Amino acid sequence: MANFDRLKITLQYITPKHLISRAMGKFAGAEAGWFTRTFTQWFINRYNVDMSEAAESNPRAYRTFNQFFTRPLRPDARPLEAQEGQLAHPVDGAVSQLGPIRGDSIIQAKNHDYSMQALLGGDAEIAKQFENGSFATIYLAPRDYHRIHMPLKGTLRQMVYVPGDLFSVNPLTAENVPNLFARNERVVAVFDSEHGPFAMVLVGATIVASIETVWAGTVTPPTGPRVHTWEYPAAGLNSISLDIGEEMGRFKLGSTVVLVFPENMVEFAEDLQAQSVTRMGTVFGTLK
Repeated sequence: MANFDRLKITLQYITPKHLISRAMGKFAGAEAGWFTRTFTQWFINRYNVDMSEAAESNPRAYRTFNQFFTRPLRPDARPLEAQEGQLAHPVDGAVSQLGPIRGDSIIQAKNHDYSMQALLGGDAEIAKQFENGSFATIYLAPRDYHRIHMPLKGTLRQMVYVPGDLFSVNPLTAENVPNLFARNERVVAVFDSEHGPFAMVLVGATIVASIETVWAGTVTPPTGPRVHTWEYPAAGLNSISLDIGEEMGRFKLGSTVVLVFPENMVEFAEDLQAQSVTRMGTVFGTLK
């Protein structure tokens, strides 16, 4: 690792990441007039954001940076291509890693594995369902669309908030910080489907000011020192079922989504590998 990269990793261990991230969150949610407009335009130029896909393409129309960052797309921008028996890509981003779960072990990067049970919040009963299953980790870059959608139809069973750190989740950090996705703050959503259970893990990161779901609104912040679990009924007025391609959550400033599936439930598309670009709604794989 180059000296400058080593310095960037070291600084992440010693900087007050929660304080910086929450301060950024205050700014991102503020109607700061010309400053918001100037920063938003700088961000678009810096990260080459394609505003032609946005439902509102004029950056000046967004009163807060959060409104811009979580902007909806035009209805025709991401047509749902996945058909019956297929998985849909849940986000725009790039594949970090994907493949089999070896017992309880998930690949983070070369020479780095981490515990799937730890990722899901430490509950052995939840984790047991996914032993020797499949996983996919997708990184959302700053320029990407930051709403998260369902890879298949599912009924929500549990949501788990897991406190943790806020390391960056970019490729450099993933390659050099052990247990990155199981040590960062995250929100776990466990669903049931006709094909079996699956989990979507929304991982926080430095400058990620908020993680939201469509059923609970803002889950974090505020943060807390303990794991919190919410249970949801399988049927009735209070049950929550979402169709394939339907929005399930969003990041206010980008991060990573980890999906886990049980053994023999899914087969990812053959052309997918590390660094493969993903587009929400396109075919992610097939259901066995």
